[in-house]
Amino acid sequence: MTKALVVYVTAANRKEADKMAAALVEEKLAACVSIVPNISSRYWWQGRIEYAQELLLIVKTFPRLYKALEKRIRALHSYTVPEILAMPVVEGNPAYLKWMKDSLR
Repeated sequence: MTKALVVYVTAANRKEADKMAAALVEEKLAACVSIVPNISSRYWWQGRIEYAQELLLIVKTFPRLYKALEKRIRALHSYTVPEILAMPVVEGNPAYLKWMKDSLR
């Protein structure tokens, strides 16, 4: 298993997604943030099923940066309860993982 993380974060709109992505990369909390537009989300919120069009941010980072990354996302996010889900990277392209490490020194 590698020491990398992939973190999923949804955003309400493009402006918010771009703002978070830029901050996370510029502040070296993420090596890369990919933005996937036009996802449809259906979820429980305050006792009702809601539906929203959102964007998905796929954030590539390391466990040592997670707490600061989460704090920064919360500060920038418009949602009361933002989706911030971190998953360990089990395997990956060694060259990509090295690039991530070098990018976040």
